Amino acid sequence: MKRSVLATLSLLSLPLLAATALPASAAGHASAAATAAGNSATSIHEPICQSVKSTCADVGVSNGDKYVGHDEPSLLFKSGAPGSGNDMTYVVTLPRDPKIQPTASGARGSTWNFQLRPTFWLGLTLCDTQSAPEFTARCAPDSDRNNLVGSNPNAPDYIGKHPGNAFMELQFYSPGYVPQFEGFGCTKTQYCAAMTIDSLVSNQNTGVDNTRACDNFLLGGVEPINWAYVTRNGVSQAPANPLFTGTFDNPDLSAVNPDVHKDLLMNPGDRIQVHMHDTPAGFRVDMTDLSTGQHGSMTASIANGFSHVLYTPNSSTCQAAPYAFHPEYSTANPRGTTWGAHTYNVAMSDEIGHFENCLAIDAGGNCTSPGSQDASLDADDTGCLPGADSTLVRIDGCVSADADFDGQSYRNDWPGTNPNPFLDRLLHPTPVLFTSPLTHGRNYSTIAFETDLPDIEAAGNAANPPFCDRSTGANCVNPPSGARFYPFFSTTFRHGECTWQEGGRFIPGTVNDFGGSSTAEFGSLLATLYPEAGFTTTTQFNNFNSGDLRNPCRAQ
Repeated sequence: MKRSVLATLSLLSLPLLAATALPASAAGHASAAATAAGNSATSIHEPICQSVKSTCADVGVSNGDKYVGHDEPSLLFKSGAPGSGNDMTYVVTLPRDPKIQPTASGARGSTWNFQLRPTFWLGLTLCDTQSAPEFTARCAPDSDRNNLVGSNPNAPDYIGKHPGNAFMELQFYSPGYVPQFEGFGCTKTQYCAAMTIDSLVSNQNTGVDNTRACDNFLLGGVEPINWAYVTRNGVSQAPANPLFTGTFDNPDLSAVNPDVHKDLLMNPGDRIQVHMHDTPAGFRVDMTDLSTGQHGSMTASIANGFSHVLYTPNSSTCQAAPYAFHPEYSTANPRGTTWGAHTYNVAMSDEIGHFENCLAIDAGGNCTSPGSQDASLDADDTGCLPGADSTLVRIDGCVSADADFDGQSYRNDWPGTNPNPFLDRLLHPTPVLFTSPLTHGRNYSTIAFETDLPDIEAAGNAANPPFCDRSTGANCVNPPSGARFYPFFSTTFRHGECTWQEGGRFIPGTVNDFGGSSTAEFGSLLATLYPEAGFTTTTQFNNFNSGDLRNPCRAQ
C-alpha cells in the first residue's frame, strides 16, 4: 500500500481546520504535529485521487500507478426515455448513529456511519472535453450520440473516439468524526454534501498522461477533481477549480473544509429531496430538507468557479480553464465513462472499506498499536487520524483502503446483521434509505446491482492472495477474501412508497432481499471494454453485475 496522503494533509491543513470546523482543543495538537513533521511532509505527497483519499472515482484501466481502489457497492438506474440521463429526483433519508459511542479498540461497543463509509453518493456522467479518452475536444451535452462503445478502431463508433467524459458524485458526509479535509466528516451533529466531479486527463489511445506539473496540486494530478459544497444560497464557498486549493507547499483548503455559515447542514434522520438536472449555466443539484424546510443548491457553472484541467502533456505548467459541466447523455441507458472501473451512469453508490481502529499513531499518521481488527500491524494501518481532532467520537482510526478486508465495512456491523432487532439498533446505525429516482415524473424501468470487487481484489490493491486476475476473472470472489460480511441492497416501504436500503438481511420491514446475500444479489463477473494505447482495446473484469432487472421498487 502507498504512504497515506491523509497523513500529509493533516500536517499541512490542521491549523486551518482548527479555525473552522474543529474544537479549540485540536489547534494545539495540530501545531505540535506540524512541528514534529518538519519538512518531510512535502516529500511524500500525492494528488488526492492518486492517494488513499476515498472520495474519488475508480479508474478501471490505468497507465501506470494512478489510483487506489475504492469499494463501491452500487445500484444503477436505467431508462431509454429522453431526459432520463439529465434529470432525476430522489428522496434520501440520512442514517442515524447509535446512542452508544464506538470504543477505541473496536472490540466492543457500537459502530457508527463513519466506520462503515467515508461517504455515499448519487452520481451521473458529464461531458468534459479535456478528459479521457482525449480523441476530440468536443462533447455535445445531453446527447446519446456521445455513446460510442464499439471495438473496431476503424469504425465511427470506436470507444476510443468517445467524447471526453467526467463523473459527478453528490457526496454526503456524516457527523461526529474528523471533518474534511483532514478526514471525511462534517460537523459534530449534522451532515453536509458536496458536488464533486472527477475527470481523467490522460489519452487512452496513446497512453500519454497529462503534464506531471499537475501532480503538485492537491486536487490536481491525472485525475483532477472539482469540489463544491451544496450551499444555502447556491454560491460556492470557494471556486470549485481543481487548482484553486493550491499545491502541497501552499495549500488553500477553503474550498474543501465545511463552512457551517454557508453550507446546507442536515440532521440524521432527515428526509432530503434531491433534484439533479441540467440548466443553461451547468448541471445543478437542488436539495430540500423535507424535515426542516431548509434548501440548498449547487450548479457546476463558471460562476461557481468550475474549471477543467487542460490536457497539455508537454507543458511545464499545469493549466485550467473555466468550464460549465453538463450531462453527457440524453437517456440513462448508456454506459458511463470510458475510463472508470464501474459501468454506472445514473447511480447510487456507497463508498466502503476505509476505516480500522487504532490505539496509537505516530506523527506521520501511521498506526503504532493496532485495534481489534489486526493481531499485529499490517500494511493498511496508515493514513491514520487522531481522535483528538474529532468533533465528537474521540478515537483514532486509519482510513487507508482496507486491503485485507477486515475492518467494520466487512464485518457484521451493518444495520440488519444482528437477528435480534433490539441489539441491532442498539449497536448499529440505521440504514441509508433512498427511493428510486423519478425522471420528469416517470420511473426508471430498469435497475442493476454492481460492485467493483474484482478491481480492488487485484494484485497491488488487495493483501489477501490469491489475487483476482482481471483479465481472466480467476480468483475474483464475492465476498472478498478476509471479509466476514459484505453489504447488499434490499427494499422496504416507508412513507407509503417502496424504498431502497442497505445492510444485512435482518433489517426490520424488509420486503425483498434479492437472495439475502451479496453473492446472490451482485451476480456474476462482467466483462468491460476499454480503449488502450495503440488504438486497440482491452477487456477487464472489474465488476460483479446482476444484469439488467425490471425495477422492483418504483417511486410514487
